[in-house]
Amino acid sequence: MQSTGPRNPATTPTHCPYCALQCGMNLTPVEGGTVEVSERTDFPVNRGALCGKGRTAAAVLAPGARLTSPLVRSGDGALVPAGWDEALDRIARNLERTRAEYGADALGVFGGGGLTNEKAYALGKFARVVLGTSQIDYNGRFCMSSAAAAGTRAFGLDRGLPFPLEDIPRTGCVILVGSNPAETMPPSLRYFTELRENGGTLIVVDPRRTRTAEHADLHLAPRPGTDLALALGMLHLVVAEGRVDRAYVEERTSGWEEARAAAMAHWPEHVERITGVSVPELREAVRLFCAPEAAMVLTARGPEQQAKGTDTVGAWINLCLATGRAGRPRSGYGCLTGQGNGQGGREHGQKADQLPGYRKLTDPAARRHVAEVWGVDPDALPGPGRSAYELLDALGTDVRSLLVMGSNPVVSAPRAAHVEGRLRSLDFLAVCDVVLSETAELADVVLPVTQWAEETGTTTSLEGRVLLRRRAITPPDGVRGDLEVLHKLAGRLGVEKGFPTDPEEVFEELRRASAGGPADYSGIDYRRLAEENGVFWPCPAQPAADDTHTAATGTGTGPGRDTRTGTGTATGSGSTGTDSDSDADVGTGLRAAPHPGTPRLFLDRFATDDGRARFVPVTHRPSAEEPDDEYPVLLTTGRVVSQYQSGAQTRRVAELNAAAPGPFVELHPRLAARLGAAEGDPLAVVSRRGRAVAPARITTGIRPDTVFMPFHWPGEGRANTLTNPALDPTSRMPEFKVCAVRVETVTS
Repeated sequence: MQSTGPRNPATTPTHCPYCALQCGMNLTPVEGGTVEVSERTDFPVNRGALCGKGRTAAAVLAPGARLTSPLVRSGDGALVPAGWDEALDRIARNLERTRAEYGADALGVFGGGGLTNEKAYALGKFARVVLGTSQIDYNGRFCMSSAAAAGTRAFGLDRGLPFPLEDIPRTGCVILVGSNPAETMPPSLRYFTELRENGGTLIVVDPRRTRTAEHADLHLAPRPGTDLALALGMLHLVVAEGRVDRAYVEERTSGWEEARAAAMAHWPEHVERITGVSVPELREAVRLFCAPEAAMVLTARGPEQQAKGTDTVGAWINLCLATGRAGRPRSGYGCLTGQGNGQGGREHGQKADQLPGYRKLTDPAARRHVAEVWGVDPDALPGPGRSAYELLDALGTDVRSLLVMGSNPVVSAPRAAHVEGRLRSLDFLAVCDVVLSETAELADVVLPVTQWAEETGTTTSLEGRVLLRRRAITPPDGVRGDLEVLHKLAGRLGVEKGFPTDPEEVFEELRRASAGGPADYSGIDYRRLAEENGVFWPCPAQPAADDTHTAATGTGTGPGRDTRTGTGTATGSGSTGTDSDSDADVGTGLRAAPHPGTPRLFLDRFATDDGRARFVPVTHRPSAEEPDDEYPVLLTTGRVVSQYQSGAQTRRVAELNAAAPGPFVELHPRLAARLGAAEGDPLAVVSRRGRAVAPARITTGIRPDTVFMPFHWPGEGRANTLTNPALDPTSRMPEFKVCAVRVETVTS
């Protein structure tokens, strides 16, 4: 779809700063240095619809809501305003001192899934080239890493959704596992509503009867931590009832017999005892999923944020593969990515084990390619570092100084009181942020940086659609961009070149660094993004017209398969570029038509060496922490519609705070009766890691053995004080979604 642009010439078409839908919006400058948000109907994902967070996003631009001057820690311990040179000098001096005394790996970098692709790319390069440290990871490790690991293991490639959102209403059935889009990304709910209007069915798997579950044809409410058993029980029934697509399994997969044998150990009655989901409900779910020609499974944080999250997602993928529901039109497995640039943020180098283009840091060819783009010796690049929680846990001991950009782990990390203590134990902490977050309050230096409306850059949505956010207004005096921060720090640390401040220049380098990698952006440029409303990756730069041996025709109506990634493509909105001027000369100097982008993956082959999807045998195992006599109740955590992530920005918006003023403990009436608790009474939730206090919210929409707390708030109601940092062995994802607690009434 071509962008028609705003009618008012002063209005800038751009995208929301919050979730991975990256809804289109228009921004018009108004008095006071802020903007007015209005509908942008030409963007196909949200068609003008915005949730409350998007509508009020401009409030954080207002004076008083955000930082406008660097802050440094004074002799008496207070944070006081300072000039930029003083603040940058102090950061550089302390980083250099730490490196000289303890070595490069005593320096840590912690990024964020809300950073643009340009900033994520530059941050990873800064850590490895300027600091020389392996100790870099980001908060996206807490969000999508288990799905990414399982998708890569099964398909050879991870992209949140391997198809555009527009395919959801056109399928026959969707199983939505551990996701509540009615609250986490409200404009997406219409896709599921349209699915049902078109005769399709929606199955929601969630321990709570959420706003999304209210829309379902079937709601399954398993005990937290048992999603793996549930998926295996459904696969058992698929086999037992003769619903396996044997032709598909033989032609397009490998490893079926081992996965089948593992599933057959999870018979329905056994799964009922583990999950609490009845055998008739299991059978009905299988019937609904297998009846139509096409179907999908979509997961989110519920099954992923577990110490067995990779295997849990893998079990749902196995269900899709056994029934022929992957790599076919209107079918497949997908992950509903959460953070605004959670997809792009994990593709271009701020993750501990990755280089740009979703390359592996341990791959010698990948190291050579990226090192050549960066102009450094491949051997000089450090190896993989610690994952996010492991990095935070090492603060103050192995890691002595830390640079944080776009993250608030004091609220968002598991075992948060411990993480807060580790941050306090650092020799030096620097934070770049828009607001004075709870993490920034602990810093030695705080740098105020630009927001989405004050800078240009790209993000990648949950669909894999690369988008252009445009600058609409000038930032206040005293505020600078993250790219400028990295440029100035690199210069102070002896690297004068390689860190431009112009985002388009950074993106051009990112294109070269990603070329040939799994997440290939080399055929994308800013002009295409503006004209085409985004482009789906992979989008390689096309070979010259007479160099056709490097391309292959695949399923669909456009150039279908890039032989380097083994991905199929078909035409979809926002991916039909036709202007050959946007592609560079290749090989002989002849120009080829630009690659249209890849809205739909795997239609002719998967991105594995043999083109086949891989079944992985998995088996259910208990959560890392099961209830006992001392901690008899399960805690699960999540979000509410009017707050976002750690709440650092949304908690500064009056309208959002009025709708969601603070934390709460959601519990079943039977549990409330046992406690003698009434609606609104303060309750203490206690785990082996700490204690949180919040008012009771009593509802029949939750299991009697489970309580729920949202995680957006600091202080005594901080849910992540309680959560378990037990890690998935593959993804290193902490087990946010299930831990053992006891609940107590609080007397004044």
